[in-house]
Parts: sequence; structure tokens; C-alpha cells
Amino acid sequence: MNFLATLLRGIAFVPSVVQGVEAVFGSKSGADKKEAALNFVASALSITQAVTAKEIADPETFRNGLGQIIDGTVQCLNASAWAKAK
Repeated sequence: MNFLATLLRGIAFVPSVVQGVEAVFGSKSGADKKEAALNFVASALSITQAVTAKEIADPETFRNGLGQIIDGTVQCLNASAWAKAK
């Protein structure tokens, strides 16, 4: 499958992953929750396979980019009514 399509599909469920991680790991630190979210997203995108297939040339930079997407999602959710409902 086209890696771009897989990436976009993976990004689409980041808010759900963030919300799920918050529900399960709510008492953990922000860094722990981010790491858990990164692991879930990386697994869903089959990053290891993409690196092997050379679809991802720089895994560390790719993971940093995913981290920024997760950080941005958390900022958006925290600024929304979703955060106020807690």
C-alpha cells in the first residue's frame, strides 16, 4: 500500500489514541503518556516494516515528527470543550 495513504490514515486516529492513553495512563507523567501514544501509533503504522522497506529513511526524525503531531493534538484537545468536560 502507498505509504502516504497509510501515514494519513494513521494520523487520523491520533486523537483517539491520545484520548485512550489519557484514560488508561492518566496518572502517569506527560512524557510517559506521549511515549505510550507514540508506541501505539508507530505500531499501527508498521514503522518497523516501513523502515525495512526503506519507505522511512530516517526513523528518528520520523518519530520526532509523530511526537510533534501528538503534542499538537494534545494542545488542541486541552484547549477544547473536551478538556473542560473532565
